Amino acid sequence: MKTAVIGIGSNSVRMLMAEITGEEGRRLQRNRAATRLFAGLNEAGELSLPAMETTAGVVAQMAALARAAQAEDLQVFATSAVRDAVNAGDFARLVRVQAGLELRVCTGREEAELSYLGASDGGDCGVIDIGGGSTELVLGRGGVPDQALSCQMGAVRLQRLLAIDGPEDLPAVTAAARGVLAEALEGQPAWRSPAAWRGTGGTFTALGALIRSAPWTDRTCLHGTALRRAEVERQALQLSGLTVAERKKLPSLQPGRADIVVHGICILLACMELLAIDAITVSEYGNLEGDLMRRFHLKRMTG
Repeated sequence: MKTAVIGIGSNSVRMLMAEITGEEGRRLQRNRAATRLFAGLNEAGELSLPAMETTAGVVAQMAALARAAQAEDLQVFATSAVRDAVNAGDFARLVRVQAGLELRVCTGREEAELSYLGASDGGDCGVIDIGGGSTELVLGRGGVPDQALSCQMGAVRLQRLLAIDGPEDLPAVTAAARGVLAEALEGQPAWRSPAAWRGTGGTFTALGALIRSAPWTDRTCLHGTALRRAEVERQALQLSGLTVAERKKLPSLQPGRADIVVHGICILLACMELLAIDAITVSEYGNLEGDLMRRFHLKRMTG
């Protein structure tokens, strides 16, 4: 059967269409639109009406594409920005009216587990998912997560807190991210060192493209790219030395990510420092694949 799932993140709305055959899913099509929903979240915890209407409109467009492709099953879920919003019910009503879909809002732990299911290699593996509003860390074995946390530290959230105008700002921003992560880890069982780490989300694919000097539109060569800490630090220094306008001209960097990419890298560096991670591998799979794997009891995704 053909299915589709739409994920509403803090920075973008994404859709995955897949063919389900038995215990295997095959990716057919992926769509993404940057809506920066989190930017519409004010200090009172309310999403602005323009931000909600824009995002709900994009969801409706993607839902129409899935229906035109004769998807038999279509679901939508939201993560950090909607999870944090006191008016999440208003947004859910907009999605219902414009897209004809019932919105599911993931808890932080559920978001972490979905990322793990999509991105892990099935062995003894850790997964980091850096989003716009939150960051998820998960450990598991044999495709089953056993430790998971979600913390209020995403690339857009960090950008709103601290500016990066040059390399001299990197230590303070990384320290701020490290502080949030350290607090989230307090009271948790000791985190073991897994055999491998996987990274999912725009920060990782951006780094993969930059390291490979690949166009950001080419998603065929990024999966499996190894990111070593020294190279991640080098990219942070290089990118922070450029203006946002200069970053937008880089063929390996998606223009819509130019203003937040260094903040995402600072979060990654904070994770690598606190968890003693020397290298992490880019995964092109994430919570959309994880959602399908959980709902359809899939053993693997391809494509």
